[in-house]
This record gives sequence, C-alpha cells and structure tokens, in this order.
Amino acid sequence: MVTLIVLVLVVLFVAVVVARTIRIVPQATAVIVERLGRFSRTLDAGLHILIPFIDKVRATVDLREQVVSFPPQTVITSDNLVVSIDTVIYYQPTDPKAATYEIANFIQGIEQLTVTTLRNVVGSLDLEQTLTSRDQINGQLRGVLDDATGRWGIRVNRVELKAIDPPASVQDSMEKQMRAERDRRAAILNAEGLKQSQILTAEGEKQSQILRAEGQAQAAILRSQGEARAITQVFDAIHRGDPDPKLLAYQYLQTLPQIARGDANKVWIVPSELNDALKGFGSMFSAHGGAGDGRADGAGGNGATSARPRRAEGQVPVSDLEEPTLEDPAEALQRARAEAAGATREADHATRSTGQAPGA
Repeated sequence: MVTLIVLVLVVLFVAVVVARTIRIVPQATAVIVERLGRFSRTLDAGLHILIPFIDKVRATVDLREQVVSFPPQTVITSDNLVVSIDTVIYYQPTDPKAATYEIANFIQGIEQLTVTTLRNVVGSLDLEQTLTSRDQINGQLRGVLDDATGRWGIRVNRVELKAIDPPASVQDSMEKQMRAERDRRAAILNAEGLKQSQILTAEGEKQSQILRAEGQAQAAILRSQGEARAITQVFDAIHRGDPDPKLLAYQYLQTLPQIARGDANKVWIVPSELNDALKGFGSMFSAHGGAGDGRADGAGGNGATSARPRRAEGQVPVSDLEEPTLEDPAEALQRARAEAAGATREADHATRSTGQAPGA
C-alpha cells in the first residue's frame, strides 16, 4: 500500500514537472517569463522549454488590436453646458515587457488619460463646436494618448467619440431651432415655386395673346385680300358686261328695300338720286311700250347703244389690271410662328434678367 502511494506521488510529480517544463505559446501571444523573480525572456509563438520551479510565467499579453469602450463621461464646455461623451479606443500592445512592468493596469491608465484629455479638449470648445468638430477632438485625443502610452508599450490606433449627448433642455431648444429653420426653408421654397409658376403662367398668357393677335392679324389680312379680289373681279365683270343706265336704275330699286329694312327705322329719307333712277327706269318702260313702231325700236336700240359708256382712247382695259395676289396660308402661318418664337425668346431673356436682379 505504501509502495502504491509513493508510485502515485512520483507520477504526479513527473506530470507537474513536465507541465512546467514544456510551454506552448499560441500565435499573436507573448509570454513574460521570470527566473527567480527577475525578468528572463519573452516567449513568442511556438514550443518552449522552461526550467521547472525556477522559471515562472509572469503574464500573458495578447498582441492583437483590441477595442475598449469607456462609460459616458460628463464634460463641461466653454459655454458652461454639461455634455455626456462616450469614447471608444482602438489600441495594440507593441512591447509586452513594457506593458507588464511599466504600468500595473494599462487599460485603466488609458481610460483615465482619455477622460482627462477629453475634458481639456472639450473645455476649450463651445457646444456647437463640440458637436461639429469630432474629427478635431479625435485627432487631439489620439495624439495625447499615443504620446503617453508609447512608453507603456501600447500604440493607440484610433479614438472615436461614440456619442455626444447635450442636456435635455438644450436638445429641446436645438430641435425647435431646427424645426424653425426647416419651416423657413419650406416657406422660401414655396414662395420660389409660386413665383416661378406665376412667371411661367404670365409667359404662357403672353405667348398665347401674341399668337392669337398674330392669327387675327393674318386672318384680317387674308379676309381683306379676299374681299379686294372679289371686288376687283366684280368690278371687272361689270365693265366687261358694259351695263347701261337702265340696268343700274333697276339694281338701285332692288336695293331700296334693304335700306329701309329694320325695326328701328322710324323715318325713311328718299335719296336725291332716286328721281334720276326712276326717270331712267320709266324711259326703259316707255321704250318697250312702243314695240310696234319700228322707229321706236330703232330709237330704243340706238338709245340703249348710245347710253352705254364707251372707253376713252388710251384707257387701260379693266381686264388688263393686275390680279391681286393672295398670300399662301402656310407661309402666313410659318411667319406667325417665327414671330411668336422671337417673342418667346424676348420673354425668356426678360425673365432671366429679372431673376438675376435680386442676386446682383
């Protein structure tokens, strides 16, 4: 029994010795080894042999970049406002020996150094600068921390401000200010839109009036040209027919009822030319009444012939007069469109000049 106990103790002793002798270090990890209480060496990744009960592992340092988030810290700005700031630090150990022996707890040291530096930096800024100068604050914090932690064997890669929370009253005032600013911008945009719509409406009305006026003018021109041509053709036809005074008197009598037509005509004045027309008309009936008399017929024929107007020598025939020309509607429409386009360009130029006037 005693032999068995001794054998078990020997096996346990051997196992402890082997465990203290063989040391396997993982990748991206450094092991600080002390020999008889003094620093001996730093073990890198791999298999290492230690002297049991003489060499001792003091600390194991993780060489990877690490992230630590500190609790919110209250900071007073230059305009006496208390803000709460959360910070995030990205650091990486570069010297495991210095990180172990130069400072007892480098995480706590980085935290306290960050708080004091943050209060110094933010204390020189007002609230608005603090909210809008995060990059500047991050740069200053990183410079101070990197300089202080360099002798600790720690490199600070980045410093970020996770949140900056002003007091509730200040947040309410900022929200009201932003709301008022948005309302002002909305009112300005609505006014600009209304102004632009009114300008476009006025331009449209102007262009429509210009086109309408051009159309009416072109229609009046075409109508007058058509009436002139019709009058010329009627005049030419009358002179070609060579009418006598009796026909003209008959046409005059047919026109008299149209002159007297109308409910508002209370008094009808007989023109002085009516007597001459009646005389000519009566002579026509008297000439036809003597149809049995050959002399009367001859006289009537001679009278009709003599009553017809004859052209004087050297007078230009009516048929040789120049025909009135009627403008082509397509050409007239094209010309009206060109004039309307010119008016539109003038309106656009006037609008741009008006829009540049306030800015000038």
